[in-house]
Amino acid sequence: MERRDKESDKEQENLSRLERAAQQTADPKTMQQKAKKPEKEFRFSLRKEDIWWTVSFAGAALLLFGIQVLVNWRLEWLDAPSRLRVLNYVRGGLLIFTMLTVAKVVEVFLIGRIPNRVARFNLKRIFRLVVVAAIVFVAISVLFVNWYGAVVSLGLISLILGFALQMPISSFIAWIYILARAPYRVGDRIRIGDAHGDVIDVSYLDTTLWEFGGEYLWTDHPSGRIIKFPNSTVFDTPVFNYSWPLFPYVWNEIKFQLAYESDLEFVARTMREVVEEQIGDIMSQKVKVYKHILSETPVDELEVKEHPVVHFRVSENTWLEAIVRYLVPPKEAGRTKTRLIKEMLARMNAKPDRVLFPKSNLR
Repeated sequence: MERRDKESDKEQENLSRLERAAQQTADPKTMQQKAKKPEKEFRFSLRKEDIWWTVSFAGAALLLFGIQVLVNWRLEWLDAPSRLRVLNYVRGGLLIFTMLTVAKVVEVFLIGRIPNRVARFNLKRIFRLVVVAAIVFVAISVLFVNWYGAVVSLGLISLILGFALQMPISSFIAWIYILARAPYRVGDRIRIGDAHGDVIDVSYLDTTLWEFGGEYLWTDHPSGRIIKFPNSTVFDTPVFNYSWPLFPYVWNEIKFQLAYESDLEFVARTMREVVEEQIGDIMSQKVKVYKHILSETPVDELEVKEHPVVHFRVSENTWLEAIVRYLVPPKEAGRTKTRLIKEMLARMNAKPDRVLFPKSNLR
């Protein structure tokens, strides 16, 4: 069992290395070479602006601490009510700047040492949000109520809002999940439920897609509409991502109906030649990457051809169907299919004695 777990961890690490390499190059040989090379050791660097902000926050905290000591030392300067109010403000400011100092140290020296750039960015974003929420709580407690009353009030308000805002809270948690697990990123083409589109924004509560296709279009052309859905949708709806960096391609098909008397060898050869001329080299390279991915996983390697394949099958009517399958970037599927169909038809129509298409008044 332990051996199996180690093998699974190794396979996952290999896939992660391949995915990081795929974000740098599209050439399969270069990709595999980058994945096999030892990754460059991450070097932590301290920026001058980080030092400046840390020293500034710490200096402000020390200044407020000095004011607090001075007010407590010179009691005769202020009357009792004014002194309590000033001390309350000074302590609140002292706590805020102390929190900012600690937060900056944590962000620079702890989060800043994380080698993964994406994880580092996402963790900083979440950490800053937590710090801002804590500062807002301190500011409200200082300005309006004492600490005990603030804690009790916040607890009651949180209990009430917890029931009233279940969906937004769930969407916020889903936002953290999206950042951590990356089922999709900005720029990816995805399908989730009935929504199809390219991700243009992932905010705290919802995701925005630039729709493609839709009810008025049958191609993958943008419809001009945007789609918004709550982030919590990812918890109960499958996400189909067409833009995985390691293999951002999908298989597509072109289908023609032919008479039984057609020269099937000529048809198959013509369809293959057209696809080979247009996208043959790219398809061959990407299928090699696909096979390599499968070889690094527990999934059995499927019989995937590196070149376009033509299949024939009997249609539901009295015709044969000639189907060519090829690999294409999802965002170029419509344009590629149109270009291939035009060229295939031109070549097959040039040989009407060898390619017989259905003819009917109904067509």
